[in-house]
Amino acid sequence: MLTVASDNPTSSPKTDYLVIAKIGAPYGVRGWVKVFSFTQPADNLLDYDPWYFKDAKSGTWPIAPVTEARTHGKAFVAKFKGCDDRDAAARLTGREIAIRRDQLPPTEEGEYYWSDLEGLEVLTTEGVSLGRVDHLLETGANDVLVVKGERERLIPYVTGPIVKKVDLKAGTLQVDWDADFE
Repeated sequence: MLTVASDNPTSSPKTDYLVIAKIGAPYGVRGWVKVFSFTQPADNLLDYDPWYFKDAKSGTWPIAPVTEARTHGKAFVAKFKGCDDRDAAARLTGREIAIRRDQLPPTEEGEYYWSDLEGLEVLTTEGVSLGRVDHLLETGANDVLVVKGERERLIPYVTGPIVKKVDLKAGTLQVDWDADFE
């Protein structure tokens, strides 16, 4: 079973921070912003505290001081400390919101966060390397591994018939997949 912690391809098993949302346009004139959740289910976003913003200059992740956040229709809106008008809110547009990896609940045996799989080398049962998991897609029927190697492959994440073994320590994911399959 997969659990979505992030569908953002910038996260990897080696990052201490996982991107869980992105800030959209300002909402109103009092400094609120729209927030688009990457968590599954989407309202899990509100369970995490604190949130962090990436500082583009230093590459660090300072705390994003949320004063209030709530659902708004099918999306979310949030207000951050010091963001008191529409202009300040507009300066936040496009920023990613992250949490520390240790804020995630532990997974059960055989369960993985998407971020655990991103970056793993994908090997066929014959040992042929297909590339690395770049990111995953949610399709409704099942999740799909986007594997980038000499070419891009879309491989359904179906444990048993297709995904045979995930070895996080070795950094590999074994699949029953024909390397020549288009």
